[in-house]
Amino acid sequence: MLKARLEQDAVFGRCLATASSVRRGDLVLEELPFARGPKRDSGIVCLGCYQFLQFGEDGDSLDRCELCDWPLCGSCAGGDDATDHSDECEIFSAARVTFAGNVSDDGVCTQLDCITPLRVLLAKEANPARWDNEVAPMEHHEEERKQDADLWHADRVNIAQYLRGPCKLASRFSEELIMQVVGVLEVNAFEARTSRGYPLRCLYPYTGILAHNCVPNTSRSIYPSEGYKIRLRAMVDLEEGQPLHHSYTYTLDGSAQRQSHLRQGKYFDCQCDRCLDPTELGTHFSSLKCGQCTEGYQVPWQPTESDTSWNCSSCGACTSNPEVQAMLQSLQSEVNVVQALEMGPKRLEEAERLLRKYKSLLHPLHYIATGLRQLLIEMYGRVQGYEMVQLPDHQLERKAQLCREVLRVLNSFEPGLSRTRAMNLYEMHVPLVLLAKSGFIANKLKGGELRAPLVDAIDLLKECVEILEFEDQSSQEGVLCGVAKQALKQLSLSVEGLGSELD
Repeated sequence: MLKARLEQDAVFGRCLATASSVRRGDLVLEELPFARGPKRDSGIVCLGCYQFLQFGEDGDSLDRCELCDWPLCGSCAGGDDATDHSDECEIFSAARVTFAGNVSDDGVCTQLDCITPLRVLLAKEANPARWDNEVAPMEHHEEERKQDADLWHADRVNIAQYLRGPCKLASRFSEELIMQVVGVLEVNAFEARTSRGYPLRCLYPYTGILAHNCVPNTSRSIYPSEGYKIRLRAMVDLEEGQPLHHSYTYTLDGSAQRQSHLRQGKYFDCQCDRCLDPTELGTHFSSLKCGQCTEGYQVPWQPTESDTSWNCSSCGACTSNPEVQAMLQSLQSEVNVVQALEMGPKRLEEAERLLRKYKSLLHPLHYIATGLRQLLIEMYGRVQGYEMVQLPDHQLERKAQLCREVLRVLNSFEPGLSRTRAMNLYEMHVPLVLLAKSGFIANKLKGGELRAPLVDAIDLLKECVEILEFEDQSSQEGVLCGVAKQALKQLSLSVEGLGSELD
């Protein structure tokens, strides 16, 4: 396992730690998936390449496998991508189970929920040693999952009983085993993307047992061109024996949102340093402006408890958690309305309006404000009326400042080799370059003064490339890495030429 080793922890159970000291960017683990397949609750997708397929209301479509009649696009039929489908194809053909093509009102085809569990079961038969040593010990939280009686019953009927009944696999797989596999996937599987951007899920027995932390120290990349191999790299320097962890949640969610996600999907409460700190490592990422004084911020007294009070650090004013969550839900609803708008000037202007409105309610780095900034960063330079070459200096400065503020948060929560940091580093370099050129044209910057901001932009691009250079070239991040490399080359040549002129 390269530079990782398997350990047993009193709190986390089976987990991984560094087998030796590693530097940031070092490869600590790589593995191929035990199995892969469609995501749960997906629409109708090709069982070879996972692209979405259009089926008529009567279940009619030309995109079907010639042997078993299940969904398979014309390009995959008979091609290499059909290998994912070949084993299950034999089962469906032998049992003569047909694909109905039914989709619910919310676009879900429950008949496909059996595919990925079936592929895990077939991989168990093909690789019994790997199943016994790597997959069988994985957590599946059966008792906790049974508490959601409706979901448990749906899985039992749509997956376990379907495979054992119509698919005629009762002699090969017990109901208990199938439900164990369903749980292993729900708790441990990762979402991946094909080279064309279609989603699927993969089961990685070692990467899947990494402990959770809301400040991860590893980053992972999946390579569809290499059989969806996953590579885990250190985001920061690590000592020998240091636990390896990644985040099971979205890093830019607040504490309450992260805790809720972990309880519902992973069945545990997070007790990491970030979650236990009312200020979230000094960022005040969930803190509110106090309504009783002008200086203080209200923070959760016990951040991991659902009945916590919110107390002002300055005057001691107290607010109940239900009151706080109701207010935040109201704000988030307003944000959701803006996010749903068509990409354009109105969306940008509404996001700016909400950010101004919330200044009197939220800490400047609050997660709702940070989310709005991230939204604005993506729009400045891209929407009509706000194209990059048309932005006046004050809006270029605005975009650069938005990037700085988001990076302040990311430097605390995703230090080192973070893809989200890389995206923002790239976004920030553009207004810096344009501001420098604008200043030079307006005679505000002389030759020597022009060089400094360009060198700053070069440093941003260098770190961006350092972070993204290990990504699959077909991924969004891999494509951006190529763009950043070209921009870095051109900017470096410009600075070199500027130096020659000054000489």
